[in-house]
Amino acid sequence: MSEEEMIEGGGEGVIKKFLYLNRRAPYGSIYALESLEVVLIGAAFEQDVSVAFIDDGVYQLTKGQDTKGVEMKNFSPTYRALEMYDVEKLYVFKESLDERGLTEDDLIVDVEVVDAKQMADLMDEQEVILSF
Repeated sequence: MSEEEMIEGGGEGVIKKFLYLNRRAPYGSIYALESLEVVLIGAAFEQDVSVAFIDDGVYQLTKGQDTKGVEMKNFSPTYRALEMYDVEKLYVFKESLDERGLTEDDLIVDVEVVDAKQMADLMDEQEVILSF
């Protein structure tokens, strides 16, 4: 749809299904924070946003993060604000939790814990997948 068609059609844009795949630990690189910012941008543009946490990405959601030693701001409380932006589809890969000795109770937000098949199905449903 062209910009002209969107304007003539009342300004409503095309909604796409985005999955933001978070694979990295929250600190030590910019990937986790950049992902969070891109998620918020997608939500601001009223896209259908899902966020999945796998591998060390599950640490992004853990309670009690202390960032003093890495001299970075703890941005994990921002995940609690996602609901205000209608980002409510948060998924965590069960195998990643298990491998790290974590449970849902260790996380700062409500998530849906999914197995390998469910994660594959979730990915198949998306139009755009961005991996961080």
